[in-house]
Order: sequence, then structure tokens, then C-alpha cells
Amino acid sequence: MASRRTLKAAEAIREVVSMAILTEIRDPRVENVTVTSVEVAPDMRTAKVMVSIMSDEKRQELCLRGLSNSAGFLQSKIAKRIDTRYTPRLTFEIDKGVKKSLEVAKILQDLAKEREQQSAPDQSVPPAPLESDDNDP
Repeated sequence: MASRRTLKAAEAIREVVSMAILTEIRDPRVENVTVTSVEVAPDMRTAKVMVSIMSDEKRQELCLRGLSNSAGFLQSKIAKRIDTRYTPRLTFEIDKGVKKSLEVAKILQDLAKEREQQSAPDQSVPPAPLESDDNDP
């Protein structure tokens, strides 16, 4: 389990990195990026930044390369914000969780439509006539 110190550092790093990506990075490769989480090593020397990139696979890889090239700039921003002995070395990874949750939501939506169609009676077939009993007046 992560210590309180590393959790606070991870949250501060997430804030700094996400704001810097939005406002200060001018690399045209870096666009449609959301920082979802940060995992900091217990010794505070490395930090893994999980990002969600809304684009196709080719653009995601290009954006990831742009973020890796901007890592030094982002580390300098972190060094100004966090007072620690070591500034964590940043690595970037694509967070597959967001994409998978969208896929699951689509599957659930499709299942709901199928169940709706199965439970609704087919309107094209007329109902069968009721058989009349001889005893009914």
C-alpha cells in the first residue's frame, strides 16, 4: 500500500502535469490528452503518468512520443511545485481503462436494446382469434 506521502506527491504531480499539458506545451503532437492518474515509486525517483488520448492508435503513439519529449520540461515544473530531494523521472503510458469502459458501456447498451426487442411483442403478426365456448351467451 502506498504511503500518504507518495499519494499526496502523486496528486500534486497529476495536477502540475495536466495543467502544463493544457496550457504550456506547444507541441502539435500533444492534443486531446487527459491525465488520469500518476503512480509514484516509494523512493520518489520515478513516476508513471497514465494518460487517456482520444484519437486513433497512430495519433496516440505520436502523442505519447511528444509527451516523452516534453518530460524534461514537465519535470522542471514539478521541481518548482514539490519540495523533495529528487524530482521524479516521468514516464508516460496510455490508460486503457477509459477505452475499455467505453467498450463495456457500448456492449451493455446493445444488450439492453436486444432485450427490449425480445420483450416487446411483434406488432406485424395479428393476434390469434379467441376460441369461443358454446356455453358463453
